[in-house]
Amino acid sequence: MQIKKSFSMNSRTGRDLQRYNRGCRQVVGCIPYRSKKRDPSSCVQQGSTPIDDLEFLLISSQKNPRMMFPKGGWEIDESLEEAASRETFEEAGVVGEVEVQVCI
Repeated sequence: MQIKKSFSMNSRTGRDLQRYNRGCRQVVGCIPYRSKKRDPSSCVQQGSTPIDDLEFLLISSQKNPRMMFPKGGWEIDESLEEAASRETFEEAGVVGEVEVQVCI
């Protein structure tokens, strides 16, 4: 397998640059997924259109054995997309396209 892109980033530490809103630390998260093509004869159909499988990436933490989506602090020198991308790479080691949805 040939690697086309190399991506390297140093993890950020400390909370000096963290965003806060009324004393609460602002956190960003990401739901990493990919669509996996299947053999049309073996996959679920909606009408006459085959539905692809979706695979989601979950991680565990050193502090908690539960499976979760990558998340972490949003820093003042980052856009929402940059923070989500950084946290996903730091915690899960993956890169991809970030699409921002309405904040919860």
